[in-house]
Amino acid sequence: MKSESIIPVMTSDVISVRPDQTLLDVKHIYEHKKWHHHIPVVENDKLVGMVSLVDFMYHIVGAGISDDHEVYKTLTVKDIMTQKPFYLTTKATVEDVAKVLATHYYHAVPILEDGKLVGIVSTADIINYYLSKTVV
Repeated sequence: MKSESIIPVMTSDVISVRPDQTLLDVKHIYEHKKWHHHIPVVENDKLVGMVSLVDFMYHIVGAGISDDHEVYKTLTVKDIMTQKPFYLTTKATVEDVAKVLATHYYHAVPILEDGKLVGIVSTADIINYYLSKTVV
C-alpha cells in the first residue's frame, strides 16, 4: 500500500495557546474542548512549544477542579511547556507519522508548512486512518 499524504488525516482546526497564557486557559481547553492530547504553543505564528496533559497534570497536583486555585492564575504556559518540540511538515506521509508515533513517546505530532502550524495528528487519527482502510 502506497503511503498517502498526512494532510487529509491531520486536524487542521488546531487549538493552540500562547506562552503567556495562564494554566487556567489550558484547564479550560482540556475540560471544555474534550481535548486529550498535546496542545501546541504558538508565538508570532511560530511553534515554540507543546503542552501535554501529563505536563499539565504534573503542575496542578493538589489544585482540584475549582478555577480559583492560585496555580491556575500564577503559572503560565511557558512555565510548563516543552520547548523546541518535535514536528513534521506537510510533506510527511501517513506512514512517516505512524512510525514516529509508534517509536517515540509522542501522542500527537504538529504539522508545519513554511514554518507555520497548519495541523496536528494524534495517535487516534492514525488508528482511524488505518481502520478506514481495512476490509471487514
